[in-house]
Amino acid sequence: MPHRLAHIKDWLGLARQAQWSVLKLARLCQVSDRTLERYFLDEYRQLPHTWLANQRHQYACELLREGHSVKFTASQLGYQHANSFSRAFKNVTGQKPTEFTRPDKNEPPSPLNDG
Repeated sequence: MPHRLAHIKDWLGLARQAQWSVLKLARLCQVSDRTLERYFLDEYRQLPHTWLANQRHQYACELLREGHSVKFTASQLGYQHANSFSRAFKNVTGQKPTEFTRPDKNEPPSPLNDG
C-alpha cells in the first residue's frame, strides 16, 4: 500500500511554504512530525531536518548564482537578518556568500568578458 505522502511531488515548494520548518511542513501535509520523519527516512534515507537544510542551502546557492543580493537571498530563506544567513552559509561552505559567486582570482578572464 502506498504511503499517504507518496502523492506529493513538489516537496521543495512545500518546504518554502513551510519556511524550512519540519513542524510546519508536517502540518501542511496533515501528518505528525513523526510520520513525516518515518516517510523521509524510508524515501530519502535522511531526516526531514537534514533534507530541509540541504534544500535550503541549494536554494541559497541558486539565488546567489543568479546574482541576487545576500540580503534578498536571506529574506527568501526566512532569515530575519542577512548576518545570520551569512554566518550559516559560511559554516556550510567555508566561504562568505559574497565570495561564493565571485570568480576565482587565479582564473584567467573569460574571452566573453574581455570585450
